[in-house]
Amino acid sequence: MEDGGREPGRRNSPDPLLIRKLVPFFASCALYFLLWLPPDEPSWNSALTKCLPILCLALFVHDTAPSGPYGQFIWVGLLCSAIGDILLTWPNWILFGMMAYAVAHLFYLRALGLVPMYQGLLGSVVVMFLFYFGVLQPHLPSGLSLPVFVYVTILGLMLWRAQAQGTLAALGGLFLSISGAILAWDTFIQSLPLGRLIIMVTYYAAQALMALSTGRKPRLKTGQ
Repeated sequence: MEDGGREPGRRNSPDPLLIRKLVPFFASCALYFLLWLPPDEPSWNSALTKCLPILCLALFVHDTAPSGPYGQFIWVGLLCSAIGDILLTWPNWILFGMMAYAVAHLFYLRALGLVPMYQGLLGSVVVMFLFYFGVLQPHLPSGLSLPVFVYVTILGLMLWRAQAQGTLAALGGLFLSISGAILAWDTFIQSLPLGRLIIMVTYYAAQALMALSTGRKPRLKTGQ
């Protein structure tokens, strides 16, 4: 495995062994959507059902990623995401859940590195995220404005680095941002009819892509 910011190289054809190792992830996702436990009745059963696919991805990375920092940082990020899943099951723990997700994104950010900088992309991400936060901020409880701003900043930085690296990580970062944006809208602005379904589909897809990126080499962009 190469240093931070560079995903390890592998052949482009799908590895049947890797696909088999993802079976627990797909099975646990199916279990979550089949049970579809109501979010207004939080319990340890619903928390475990929600975080189980992410734990399966963490095990997948632990078993398949080549040794080196990239896979290790993604692995820890997945574990922090699973903690966030558990905490966010209970509405009163939303701040702690956000903190766990923020730490997860910081580990993803560390894995993706800062090369190439691709400053033009950074400017676009900053404008987009500031605009969205401006729309969101009037609807936030007073005590959450600063934590949400910090979280949005970290998520934006992660998206910037993921897009700069390209391939699976880029799609993973994009889907994580979409999932987070819809979650924030559904939670603080207006409940969406299919909000939870879209949030979870994009969230699980994003985390799977980040996990799979540990076995792929990114298409590094050279633009500044």
